[in-house]
Amino acid sequence: MCDVSEAWAHGTVVRATRYPNYWDFNAVRVEEEPTLTVGELAAFADKALAGLDHRRVDLECVAEAEPLRAGFEDLGWMTQRLVWMQHEGPAPTGPPIPVERVPYEAVDELRIAWHVEDFPGHALGEHLVHAREVALLRRTEVLAVMEAGTPVAYAQSASDGRSTEIEQVYVSADHRGNGLGTALTRAAISAAGDAQDLWIVADDEGRPKQLYGRLGFRPVWKVIEALRLP
Repeated sequence: MCDVSEAWAHGTVVRATRYPNYWDFNAVRVEEEPTLTVGELAAFADKALAGLDHRRVDLECVAEAEPLRAGFEDLGWMTQRLVWMQHEGPAPTGPPIPVERVPYEAVDELRIAWHVEDFPGHALGEHLVHAREVALLRRTEVLAVMEAGTPVAYAQSASDGRSTEIEQVYVSADHRGNGLGTALTRAAISAAGDAQDLWIVADDEGRPKQLYGRLGFRPVWKVIEALRLP
């Protein structure tokens, strides 16, 4: 997705100029123990991501970067610690909740609901259009749980032919606690077939990683993401 990848003193700056508001693909990566202050990192992000409405810094040495989170948050940034998990064992069986493949656009309302939940008051702008373009390029499949013909939960996975990532698992607020997320993740694992590697990313401080652990995923790598919204 990224057409710009430039080394800097402490890592790499990546850009996807076609998708300027796609945060994942427009970021400053700090790939070694951070020796700069929060102010210096924010200033470098302003320079490296000039012309974009957001700022994003990914810090890959988690233990050393953890003390910097409070400083970013004091500047109005959001931070989270994410864990990449790789599927290593079979998922246990569960209750037979029907899951079906659906067109990408069928779950757009759920995508909007998720965005509003995570970023209240922040407009999506062209993100849905860009996200669809990226999804088609990445051979994305969408699975959903339906109720009276309407999707109430979905999972999305992308593949490059060798490796598959389960990118999104979301259940609408009024349907949580009924095993839909588990059923969707299990179905996405099955749909990945003989993929050489199967990945999922979770909030390292949230509950979903425990669910993924029960389904055969094991922690492999962590990163701290600092994001300044537009």
